[in-house]
Amino acid sequence: MTTAPDAPATTVRTTAMATHYGSFLLDSADGEVLDVRRHPADPERSQLGESLRHFAENRVMRPAVRQSWLRDGPGAATHLRGHEPFVEVSWDHALDLVAAELDRVRSQHGRSSIFGGSYGWGSAGRFGLASSQQHRFMRLAGGCTDQKGTYSSAAAEALFPYMVGMGYHAALARQTSWSVICESTELFVCFGGMRATNSHVTYGGQGPHHHNDWLGRARKAGVEFVNVGPLRDDFDPAVGARWLPIRPGTDVALMLGIIHTLVTDGLADEEFLVTHCHGWAQLRAHVLGEGFAAACGDWDSATPWRDAVDYDTPKTAEWAASVTGIEAAGIRSLAREMAAKRTLVNLSLSTQRAHHGEQPYWMALALACVLGQVGLPGGGYAFSFGTQGNTGAGQVRVRVPGLPVPMRQPGPPVIAVSRITEMLEGPGEPFDFDGHRGRFPDIKLVYWSGGNPFHHHQDLNRLVRAWQRPETIVVNEPFWSPVARRADIVLPATTPLERNDIGGAETMIVAMSAVAEPVGESRDDYWIFARLAERLGFGEKFTEGHTADEWLEVIYEIHRAANPESPPYEEFRRDGYLMAPGMALMGEPRQVFLEAFRAAPATKPLRTPSGRIELWSEAIAGYGYDDCPPHPAWMEPFERLGGAGSDRFPLHLVSNQPAARLHSQYDHAAPSQATKVAGREPVRMHPDTAAARDISDGAVVRLFNDRGACLAGAVLDDAVMPEAVQISTGAWYDPAPDGTCRAGNPNTLTADVGTSRLAQGPSAHTCLVEVELFEGEPPPVESYLPPELMRLGD
Repeated sequence: MTTAPDAPATTVRTTAMATHYGSFLLDSADGEVLDVRRHPADPERSQLGESLRHFAENRVMRPAVRQSWLRDGPGAATHLRGHEPFVEVSWDHALDLVAAELDRVRSQHGRSSIFGGSYGWGSAGRFGLASSQQHRFMRLAGGCTDQKGTYSSAAAEALFPYMVGMGYHAALARQTSWSVICESTELFVCFGGMRATNSHVTYGGQGPHHHNDWLGRARKAGVEFVNVGPLRDDFDPAVGARWLPIRPGTDVALMLGIIHTLVTDGLADEEFLVTHCHGWAQLRAHVLGEGFAAACGDWDSATPWRDAVDYDTPKTAEWAASVTGIEAAGIRSLAREMAAKRTLVNLSLSTQRAHHGEQPYWMALALACVLGQVGLPGGGYAFSFGTQGNTGAGQVRVRVPGLPVPMRQPGPPVIAVSRITEMLEGPGEPFDFDGHRGRFPDIKLVYWSGGNPFHHHQDLNRLVRAWQRPETIVVNEPFWSPVARRADIVLPATTPLERNDIGGAETMIVAMSAVAEPVGESRDDYWIFARLAERLGFGEKFTEGHTADEWLEVIYEIHRAANPESPPYEEFRRDGYLMAPGMALMGEPRQVFLEAFRAAPATKPLRTPSGRIELWSEAIAGYGYDDCPPHPAWMEPFERLGGAGSDRFPLHLVSNQPAARLHSQYDHAAPSQATKVAGREPVRMHPDTAAARDISDGAVVRLFNDRGACLAGAVLDDAVMPEAVQISTGAWYDPAPDGTCRAGNPNTLTADVGTSRLAQGPSAHTCLVEVELFEGEPPPVESYLPPELMRLGD
């Protein structure tokens, strides 16, 4: 009897990986992720890292072309997008088709008829970022219709230059640091809460997680937290935050009630409002209800915003109570407490993703100015604490350059990022955006990479109809996601685990190394665009003669030239990461937002027309927008609890960020699937809300309004206020024939309405619904199944 020799031992390889939710060490063998471990530089490990084990599932294995498009050409049977088989073809065939189509549309219809849509959080690698790859390609190709802004912070981004004379991201980097908060803040009032899971994520790469540590240190230092929002668990229970349940979307009304109390109680800092602010007299007249003439001076009564703003009603605590659902006595008490303590007023980004979303950020700054605490240590105005993990860092994150992207070509229009449906629906129609007027182009070709519009866009049933208008849709995508299933040509892209890259994660730089060979025939975006550029005659211009790995060394050496203390490239790749020399841990450096301006407004003015904080903007007044007045104001949204629409749809839908995935990424993976109820996205509701509708825990329910419907699994939870229901975004869109999303995507319910003509941001958080028990056998969820695939010649 002979014994078979022992099989050779499998070699386990450990590599570093940077993601938007943290850096990890990955143990892998034979192309399989065996373990996802905490990075030694990170004190905490995000559970989202477990999703990385599932990079090989549900993949687009080969280039694929929708059957009708391949057979009949551009524009064929566009109503069948998402409902038709794909034919797998060779890379050469697919690239020839895409290059020819780009050339055809550009030649016959012009550059503006190509929409280069690349929006999303696909990679934290600086080189592999799909948007950079696509923007470089499109701009070197002569340009296309482009987009500006983000779904996350569009209203705030548009407003900051008018309020304080700096861009949103510049202001974000200057936020008061956690070390100062622990030393000086007494009361931290958070509109929209401070959700822990959001605080573990940062676009571009989350560095070492320190948020929870700082939150605990602040609590031990005696900082009191107030959670103003519809969800009690928007704060970690261990913090002991006071919960002030408020009807969603009414934060501005609460702030006005507080300001009115401060003014009438003699607690407003009138000196600060005169020396450091422009426009207090106008805002004060709006607060006290002194009429349009007192508030708007020389502006004619026929001005567009006249009828949209109530100038005659005093914004008392009683008035605010009627809008917000918070008792007037509680509003007055909070106002007096804020005046008596060193108070920091913070807003999450959720507050501005609503109709008139510019107003909460502007009114909160006005509230901080009325308190007179702007620029004081631990007091004043803050934003994005509880929205992303690097807020309050006290320093500018270390930056690694990415693939160079040329400037936009003049000519083709630039739309607000969330106005895609309007653009596709209305070629030639005028649009307003941040003081400019343009016309939507006639889009014939959409090229999308690095994101999923059928996750982050609103009113998906409307988007589906608009998505049928272009003649061709091309997508670079790793997975058979909702956007891939609705394309004409799908080019299989790699994931970050299948390519080398460099990640910048605040205080560290990570040498990201491929864990596995590309799945199937997938290729990285650089390879795809380089070969398309070659076919279109500018291949050398696109690559500059570099391979992808050679580009990594080029961009690292650019970083090293500005940071000579960084090690040589080979040493960096060998070590796997480096901590940025000279940078303290997140939150430690001392920094106070607008401190220098407060101390010397004459010699350190802001870059606003007045040099001061603008509570009244002549520029915005001049735009004449009826949905964005020149001062912060309460404006009725198109629907709200206690207002328009609530007689038919009595519940407010809170569609927040998910805890078990990043947006819609890896929704098919185990961490996300473990949270599903009855196989679909959970919807949380107060037990009283459920009892009134005969809904039990775990039941399949139907959420609906006039825009659409979705199915979800009920979870009863008294952390949700009775007038609200909560369902996270990101379930892979799975419409039944009637448009009902079987998987539970809340954007079948949200309205595709811009915040205002100033920012044109999304209004996802202005959404009323009703919920009912689903009768009968619930339909299966099919969004994780690949489409029917055929090979060319079958």
